[in-house]
Amino acid sequence: MLRRISIAHKLIDAACEKLGRPFNIMEVCGTHTVAIFRNGVRTFIPQQMNLISGPGCPVCVTDQRYIENCLEMAQRDDCIIATYGDMIRVPGTTGSLEKHRGTNVRVVFSAEDALVLAKENPNKTVILLAVGFETTAPATAVVVKEAAERGIENFCVYSGHKLVIPAMRTLLSNKNNNIDAFLCPGHVSIIIGYGAFREIVDDFGKVCVVAGFEPMQIIEGLAEICRLLTEDKKEVVSIYTAVVTEKGNQKAQQLLSEVFDSADGYWRGLGKIEKSSLVLKPKYEQFDAVKRFAINEQPYKDKSGCRCGEVLCGLIESPECKLFGNACTPQEPVGPCMVSGEGTCAAWYKYNRKRHTR
Repeated sequence: MLRRISIAHKLIDAACEKLGRPFNIMEVCGTHTVAIFRNGVRTFIPQQMNLISGPGCPVCVTDQRYIENCLEMAQRDDCIIATYGDMIRVPGTTGSLEKHRGTNVRVVFSAEDALVLAKENPNKTVILLAVGFETTAPATAVVVKEAAERGIENFCVYSGHKLVIPAMRTLLSNKNNNIDAFLCPGHVSIIIGYGAFREIVDDFGKVCVVAGFEPMQIIEGLAEICRLLTEDKKEVVSIYTAVVTEKGNQKAQQLLSEVFDSADGYWRGLGKIEKSSLVLKPKYEQFDAVKRFAINEQPYKDKSGCRCGEVLCGLIESPECKLFGNACTPQEPVGPCMVSGEGTCAAWYKYNRKRHTR
């Protein structure tokens, strides 16, 4: 282990010396962001290497309109909202879903749990808040198919599933092209395969390296990025070889294509992105909460002063938001980046705020 760390450090130091300029690496995944902060990775890399947190937390990038719609549905006595725990405290204009917890809102640990709720409560419609990237979308697809096959009519899905590659393209095209390389998400790559990032390399000339989430894997991922940058090689590489293949999980991909269509969708910070969201195919539209409840999906203007959108695009660091650590804390969050377990602001607050001089 120590030898591996030493080799990685030498590669990073040599790369920084050879490049002779600052360079920016964005970690796309929120799990990477938290692991980097928790393990102090930022504290021992050279100053020339600038780590930027990106739009890799699914709760954080969920548009505010989605949050407001969830709060409206939570007030219906004929419905039960089934949500994963990381959504429960995201604030809206009327509070959060937590105030309805135990009555109209239930925390579930899997999509299958939501379907069980529907079977146990036949007089109410159970709405699964399906938020996540390609990693969690197959589980949603499974329960939608099961509901259809078993005729469970009091179940539906409010899909907030999003696709990583369109977000990266939009980020580089419209928001932040000051990125030299990406530390790509391991979990998503299990599904889509590391080959999916080749279009980012080909179209934008950005290095992409897929890595796992242990400190050593992250350090080696950063070292591999440094090697590619110094050799001027625009490539996509996976060092997460234990679970990530070039083509990914093709059975999961087939399942997604069977149940979902890609559609335009709104992202916090990134705006409307073409074909970046997953919506149920017409075959399964009876399980689509948007259609069943005529949900308003027009963008919502947030007036809180929260700058989560800029944080997610790597345009600012969390302490640059005037709310950070003042009006916005984990105990009283204003924005989702301070709520989610994968949120950049929460990671800054917990692991790094004492080192930051404002």
